[in-house]
Amino acid sequence: MPAYPGDDADRISAALGTVPSGTAVSTVAKRLLDSFTSGDIEAGTRLPAERQLAASLGIGRSAVREALAALEILGIVDVRPGSGTYLRGNASELLPETLSWGIMLSAGRTAELIELRGELEVFAARKAAERISPRDLDQLRKHLKGMHDNLTDRSRFIESDLKFHLQLARSAGNQVLFDLLQSIRSLLRLWVERGLDSQSDAELAYQEHAEVLTAIEQGDPDAVTAAMRHHMRTAADRLMRTIDSTATMK
Repeated sequence: MPAYPGDDADRISAALGTVPSGTAVSTVAKRLLDSFTSGDIEAGTRLPAERQLAASLGIGRSAVREALAALEILGIVDVRPGSGTYLRGNASELLPETLSWGIMLSAGRTAELIELRGELEVFAARKAAERISPRDLDQLRKHLKGMHDNLTDRSRFIESDLKFHLQLARSAGNQVLFDLLQSIRSLLRLWVERGLDSQSDAELAYQEHAEVLTAIEQGDPDAVTAAMRHHMRTAADRLMRTIDSTATMK
């Protein structure tokens, strides 16, 4: 039986230990990842609040917030506004294998993954247009605003971009689809970060997301499909240019 009951935030926090002041967010995320996927915490457990995690680690809340955001994108945790942060089970169990796939992916396999991701994103957007709730629609608007407000901050822009797509996948109402897209996007994240290297790219991506959202607000699945297909085409072109340029440099 797991060592921690569902609401034992104190014991989860105590097991983390402190990290040196100024520790990089990636290191904080790794510490949380190791703890959350150790097998001692039951899937579905509500995790300690940001404030409690920050106090246990001996760092600021902003670093914890960013680390949790990264783990959410990877599918390790589920952040539910107004409720808390919860451990997801299935994605956590698959993470080590998923990361090894990411390390071993060749340029050719990455191109195939980009192609698959594009079709899944289009399917997810169409289903979201048919099934989205008013609350989910508000979340999409929030993530689009995050993109707009961070056009010159690549890290925060990409985070809002990823959350926009994950919300669409969640709103599609198909858990298998959501898990597949979450895994694929975690594998491609490095290339996404390298590919979005100018403000003009960010502005174009923002505009394309805005068109997807407008079509969803209008309740037009065909328009949503067309808008997402256009976005996936330009995103794929940008990713492949980045991959090709990296291969040329080697």
